[in-house]
Amino acid sequence: MSAQIDQVSVVKKANIYFDGKCVSHTVVLADGSKKSVGVIFPSSLTFNTGAPEIMEIVGGVCKVRLDGASEWQTYGAGTEFKVAGNSKFDIETVETLEYVCHFG
Repeated sequence: MSAQIDQVSVVKKANIYFDGKCVSHTVVLADGSKKSVGVIFPSSLTFNTGAPEIMEIVGGVCKVRLDGASEWQTYGAGTEFKVAGNSKFDIETVETLEYVCHFG
């Protein structure tokens, strides 16, 4: 996993979810594909997805329960998890989580 994303445009307006518990910015790559780069502050949240996603954990630790799963999985910096399109996942963080969301 690379430490940076090169040759992108950044959408200046922040994406703010769950009363500020999750804040990200959309980056647009040269080929038109999009990613979001953000943080999730300590919380327990449920995200709904449209397109499939890969959540790359850059910093911190989280517990995740994918749609239909009964068990929680733990992810830390340098790991990632995949979420199906038109799905959802529960995430719990006890420290600020830094992530990159890769769409599609």
